[in-house]
Amino acid sequence: MCLQRTRSFRTQRHSVNRPPTPDAADDQEKQPSLHEIINIKMIESGEKERLMELLRERLLECGWKDEMQNLCRTFIKKEGRNNVTLDELIRAITPKGRASIPDSVKAELLQRIRTFLVSAAL
Repeated sequence: MCLQRTRSFRTQRHSVNRPPTPDAADDQEKQPSLHEIINIKMIESGEKERLMELLRERLLECGWKDEMQNLCRTFIKKEGRNNVTLDELIRAITPKGRASIPDSVKAELLQRIRTFLVSAAL
């Protein structure tokens, strides 16, 4: 039994020390996707932070934040304060929150993103 373990360990050890075989798929994974490039450009220019601030303002103006707070309170009362974890609360509220974002807010953000992409020539 010990001899078998030693042999398999040696075999594994040698295979670990061998450099990995290059793979074409690995080379493609190293190049950033268009989504990642856009995200990097938005962060570098500060546009992402400006969009996040605009989103916060618009959601506050339309009462979305208050609505989400009420949903959280209702869920916690229903489940019991000591029986709810943050993860459970997030799982319960997220779909409702995303669905209740006003279309006008989504449209405004989308337009700002399009304007940024045109100005950045991406």
